[in-house]
Amino acid sequence: MDKKNTLIGTLFVIAALASMWWAAKQTKPVPAPPTPQAAAAASTATTPAPSGTAAAPAPAAAASAAPAAAPVSTAPAEEFEQVVPEHPGQKITTLENSYLRVSFTDFGGAIDQVALKKYQFSLTDKTDPALFNNHHVDPILGFVGWGGLDRNAHYQLVSQSATEVVYRAVLDETWEVTRRYVLSPDQGKNTDPYLLRCETTFHNRSGKASSPLQVELALGTAEPASPVDFGRMLATGTSLNSKQDFVGRYQLEPSSGLLGLGLGAHGATPSITTSGSFAWAVVKNQFFSSIFTPDQPGAGLVTRRVKLPSELPESDPNSFGLSGAAQVIVPAVPAGGDYRLGGELYVGPNEYKRLSNMDVFKAGQDGVLQFGKFTGWASEILLRLMVFIHNFVPNWGFSIILTTLTLRLVFMPLTLMSARSSRRMQKIAPLMSALKEKYKDNPQKLQQATIDLYKEHKVNPAGGCIPMLLPLPFFFGFYYMLMGSAELRFAPWIWWVHDLSNTDTVGHIFGFPIRVLPLLFVAVNFLQMQITPQPNATGSQATMMKFMPLLTLFIYYRYSCALSLYSTTNAVIAIVQQLFVNSRKDDGDPANSKAATDSATGKRTKNVTPRRK
Repeated sequence: MDKKNTLIGTLFVIAALASMWWAAKQTKPVPAPPTPQAAAAASTATTPAPSGTAAAPAPAAAASAAPAAAPVSTAPAEEFEQVVPEHPGQKITTLENSYLRVSFTDFGGAIDQVALKKYQFSLTDKTDPALFNNHHVDPILGFVGWGGLDRNAHYQLVSQSATEVVYRAVLDETWEVTRRYVLSPDQGKNTDPYLLRCETTFHNRSGKASSPLQVELALGTAEPASPVDFGRMLATGTSLNSKQDFVGRYQLEPSSGLLGLGLGAHGATPSITTSGSFAWAVVKNQFFSSIFTPDQPGAGLVTRRVKLPSELPESDPNSFGLSGAAQVIVPAVPAGGDYRLGGELYVGPNEYKRLSNMDVFKAGQDGVLQFGKFTGWASEILLRLMVFIHNFVPNWGFSIILTTLTLRLVFMPLTLMSARSSRRMQKIAPLMSALKEKYKDNPQKLQQATIDLYKEHKVNPAGGCIPMLLPLPFFFGFYYMLMGSAELRFAPWIWWVHDLSNTDTVGHIFGFPIRVLPLLFVAVNFLQMQITPQPNATGSQATMMKFMPLLTLFIYYRYSCALSLYSTTNAVIAIVQQLFVNSRKDDGDPANSKAATDSATGKRTKNVTPRRK
């Protein structure tokens, strides 16, 4: 029987891994063909990309009456793009408020990089601000692949003030493009200091009406925010009607399949095109985002993998970043006419409180936090609670502990009910064994005797598991919330924890990192398993359950220590609750029953409850 149970447990583990792979497979966007369908008029011609190349989606070619030729894609045929060095002759113009320093380049007439003044560059460098789009393929909101107007095109600086900058360029005496950027003030009604208003005006200088064009606007290049950003948080995405679709970096990386066995294996993909209308598009890492919300819905998103100037080998995923380009439609413009393409650009931290401000953001931009499709509501509640507690306890580590304690107190009636039920099930286990032996040839009598036994000792077979299912959304909600909270970046706790968003490595033994909180969690989890009743686990099953914490070590050892802190606190509270239950007399306990008689044998049950010291 033990061998059979071990086999069943192993099959469950394999099934769980297979289901995770299947879920990832289902949510993975399907790469678009080399040339996506442009939203052009019927008379518009398209130029397909060469076979075998991962070309960026090219704007639709103009018909014979169009004032300009179609933009030509410049995407390379490699498995990734290279960071483009700064143009040697560029002139940088800056706009600043107390939160941002936005640097504009006259090559591309767009945003070279953004400095976030409220966030330090690194854990040790507290003077320089964090940078977004520091290493990049294209300037933010620059045209991608449109020769004569892209990153290689020189724009004239028309005007500049404390809050506004304007650029202009002319393409072949057909298009005159004017680009205007306005930086929000530190405070203001219906605005945010991390927002810029962006307007691009297309003036048709030719004597003929143009055809519609699909163009790409760069969203920037995001880099890994920390060693524990394994690619899930490094992503691009779009949103429409509160439904988000994300493309993670891992989806463009080569994979050997599930467990390295080839199931679902695929090669590297240079780009993925997500077609469809969107309200906003984003490129992001674990803590910061560049979100573009056009005035009119966009048409699609192109995601590209970018090799960063790093000493890390190409085999290391963190040597790659991710760039995004939003596809937008420029409709037909009459001869001598204008079209204004406007929108809002947010470049700032992934703060729920900020992004969920409905006075500023109307299209659910807090969806960039990726709280999960089914547990997002729980993550939002927990994050609000943690931020509220932090207002009174200005340490994020203790805020996590108090949030965990609050959550346990809310669900305490359910957890106590589950603990009591498990204890009763364990107590009547010998009686159940006797019943099975007595009625092994009569299933109907066994069923009735079991029901009577449950009634006599007030046991609900489902009472041990159902109450534990209700808090599960909050457990996963806590996980997603801690993974992407910008509030935890470089946040210390106690003397050895300097960054709750990273691992708490205190040293190395033979090159192996020593991390305290994951090891502490496993030790506490072992103790919890020892004192928690396992009424249905016997033999090898019980052994597997007791050593289950070792499996969690492989997970927690890689992720931020904030997750280990939450889980350790949760386990300590669970131990205290279990000790309380174990020390109390239970009127459903067979030893405390008035009859205290074995339903199967008629013998009085021996009291196996230890005496209180």
